[in-house]
Amino acid sequence: MKNFPHSSLTETLKTIETPFYLYDMGLLNRTLDKAKEAADKRGYFIHYALKANNNNPLLIAIREHGFGVDCVSGNEVSKALEMGFNPSTIDFAGIGKTDEEIETALAADIFSLNVESIEELEVIDEIAERMGKVANVSLRINPNIDAHTHKNITTGLSENKFGLDLTSLPKLVDRLHIFTHINVKGLHFHLGSQILDLSVFKKLAVKASQLNNYFEKQGFNFEHINMGGGLGVSYKNPGNEPIADFEAFFKVFEENLSLPKGVKVHFELGRALVAQCGILVTKVVFVKKGLTKKFLILDGGMTELIRPALYQAFHLTENISRNEVPETYDVVGPICESTDCFGENLSLSTSYRGDLVAIYTTGAYGQVMSSKYNMRDKAKAYYVANGILSDENAYLESIKAATK
Repeated sequence: MKNFPHSSLTETLKTIETPFYLYDMGLLNRTLDKAKEAADKRGYFIHYALKANNNNPLLIAIREHGFGVDCVSGNEVSKALEMGFNPSTIDFAGIGKTDEEIETALAADIFSLNVESIEELEVIDEIAERMGKVANVSLRINPNIDAHTHKNITTGLSENKFGLDLTSLPKLVDRLHIFTHINVKGLHFHLGSQILDLSVFKKLAVKASQLNNYFEKQGFNFEHINMGGGLGVSYKNPGNEPIADFEAFFKVFEENLSLPKGVKVHFELGRALVAQCGILVTKVVFVKKGLTKKFLILDGGMTELIRPALYQAFHLTENISRNEVPETYDVVGPICESTDCFGENLSLSTSYRGDLVAIYTTGAYGQVMSSKYNMRDKAKAYYVANGILSDENAYLESIKAATK
């Protein structure tokens, strides 16, 4: 269990019904500190991508660090408001905003609706006029840059569904002048997720500078430019790389963005802020011997963590009940699907029925994407702070007590 940071709690964890999510709040806060420090010294502002994880304790920590929120649904906008985030720090992206979602955002006077098509601009203008509002919007431009990531999580290529295509910009410029209830505040970009090659962000910074200059020449002087997110984390070595290199990430933009004085630079980070603080803890139900391999069958599956099935994603997996001679297993879940597999030919300590298994780097796109397929119960969440294990209610009570 060399990667498990809470070995002193192992006996306590054995008493909890599995599977469950375990969140390291100390690591979360250290990660948020590092991200804020690197952004603040450059005058950058971070919106947390709420889709990565919407657990209340995590959102409270993010809010208390002074971050805003990036939303991709009307319910996420409502959630951000309920959690006390200032509307002036909330942006709303997504290519398929419904009329009701747009109305929610306009009623709250959020920072920006990030617009992805001319058709969407037309609808927002109509709704804003009906509501007696002026909609603050940012134009999401698709820069046609390869993010060098999995095809299912790239968003900035011309063949992707996201954003305004570069070839549509002349038509866009012509149309922008006719909207009477639209205030175009800035530009927005987002290339994809789990990007580890920082040269990709250099290309984005250069392209974004060029596009901002293009709009300036057309008479548009923007207040801000939103560079999106996408910074990746270490799935293979989370113990040694628990915090993403925010300094290197922001330095790329500092060195390669060329913008007029006074233009604010915003980012939307999700995975990089919360991924490493989450661990899925599950239990060995059976060790099944096949013809040529062994199957480690867990009580957690793709209903708790769908990333391996959806993206063929790797998550470091470890037996935290014992440390014996390693064996090779196909680690699978109980769901009635062949895709319910966390990994093939994984090396784990010799394992037995009832052992606890930790699946790391699951704080982002883990619990938030879980389902009740096969009529399974939703996994609960527990939180570790200062060596104390709590469920959500107990943890929130401890926060209240500490602030009195």
